[in-house]
Amino acid sequence: MFVGRLVAVLWQLSSLALVLLVQGNSSDAKVHQRLGRRILNTLTNLGPCFIKVGQALSTRPDLVRRDWLEELTKLQDDLPPFPHAIALQTIEEELGAPASQLFEEFPDYPVAAASLGQVYRARPVGGGWVAVKVQRPDLAFQLRRDLVLIRLLGVLSAPLLPLNLGFGLGEIIDEFGRSLFEEIDYRREADNAERFARLFADNPAVVVPRVDRLLSARRVLSTTWIHGTKLQERQALEAQHLDPAALIRTGVIAGLQQLLEFGYFHADPHPGNLFALPGKTGALGHVAYVDFGMMDSISDSDRLTLTGAVVHLINRDFVALAQDFVELGFLNPSTDLAPIIPALEQVLGGALGDNVGSFNFKAITDRFSELMYGYPFRVPARFALIIRAVVSQEGLALRLDPSFRIIRVAYPYVARRLLAGDTAEMREKLLEVIFDGTGRLRIERLENLLAVVENDEAGADLLPVAGAGLRLLLGKEGSSLRQRLLLSLVQDDRLDTADLRSLAGLLRRTFSPRKLAGGVLARLNPLAA
Repeated sequence: MFVGRLVAVLWQLSSLALVLLVQGNSSDAKVHQRLGRRILNTLTNLGPCFIKVGQALSTRPDLVRRDWLEELTKLQDDLPPFPHAIALQTIEEELGAPASQLFEEFPDYPVAAASLGQVYRARPVGGGWVAVKVQRPDLAFQLRRDLVLIRLLGVLSAPLLPLNLGFGLGEIIDEFGRSLFEEIDYRREADNAERFARLFADNPAVVVPRVDRLLSARRVLSTTWIHGTKLQERQALEAQHLDPAALIRTGVIAGLQQLLEFGYFHADPHPGNLFALPGKTGALGHVAYVDFGMMDSISDSDRLTLTGAVVHLINRDFVALAQDFVELGFLNPSTDLAPIIPALEQVLGGALGDNVGSFNFKAITDRFSELMYGYPFRVPARFALIIRAVVSQEGLALRLDPSFRIIRVAYPYVARRLLAGDTAEMREKLLEVIFDGTGRLRIERLENLLAVVENDEAGADLLPVAGAGLRLLLGKEGSSLRQRLLLSLVQDDRLDTADLRSLAGLLRRTFSPRKLAGGVLARLNPLAA
């Protein structure tokens, strides 16, 4: 069986490789569009494991030509369902009783079928409606077999493929396989869902379905049914009297919280895994997450560095941004940054334009792929899922609002966290941002942070920022900040109050009684603001 599968895979991949070899050097954009479509169709035909490979490659601008990324991002887990009798057999084997005894109502056909399983809408005995996910038969064997083939073929054929495949390809495939096998263990997914629910327990804008442990096992997972509208088409949302802008904001802020606060994130936030629900909390719409098979964590050091990278990018500090890439593992520590810094400024600075709101992550990814071919950049394996999550999140938002710019939400969020200084890591990063290497206060950086919060599209309520800043400045946690402010007053053994006067002027302008009163009024009566 292994030999037969090897022959079938080799035949299809060899045919693909031959076409890529003959036409891969073409300068015709239409030719590369057809090649991208050929790659897409080949991976889809090879089955679940190769579909997942294609999805992973769609987040790797260092491995795949930009021309082909467009097609790979279209991969969908939309396959014919497997036989209903096999699903019923799996339920009985996993749960110890036939579906007819466990459920008052169980349909004859699934409501959705994906590469790894299919979902039924059923009603347990004495309970409400649930979503029952049943795994495809022999999936673990198929994935293990194909992963061995992928690793073997990937490592052996890398030098022959017209891709920028570099050192560490085996590690990337191993990381992919690890996450894939975690995804098909539904007991782990149940744990993931409950952990995710705990993180957002105090956030009414984010809803997580409850796991029914009595109706869940390794290959069957039952959760409460979400009565919502998929975040796919703006017209469908508006027909339900839902606000697309508020829903986008919730999705983006929840994603930022996962990456930059919790360090634990949903790695597959595509439109089929997010549902819009009725109601709003402030400027936030209500969104439900489903499917927690693909989750991952990010280290504390990476979280802090990413937070700083957002600020360095907006402040156009490309020297610091290049160092962020080194700390995150995108560049080797021994790399000469001198030629890379102006390249970063050309690619990223040009994309930012004169307005923070013009930033587009997808456009940056496209431009960055060119940079990666000319400079020694590599995407660390641990960032593959992070990139996938961010690209998926922005793609979903752009589907609902083509004018959406993720940085319009991301930067105010980061600015608020920095100004609040509610954690030791945020206080450390705030000091790094607003003081230069000689200890001088960079008023323009602080003014930029405050302006971003004040001009946030969600509403410019400065009262919480003022309160948090005052607590930080006067509390015990602000000792380092007070010390740095005092040191900034002493320059060349002389008292220099210029920075202090500038700071006082900035605070008077930003936190004037009129502005703060407006914030209080808005909180008491949003219609009066």
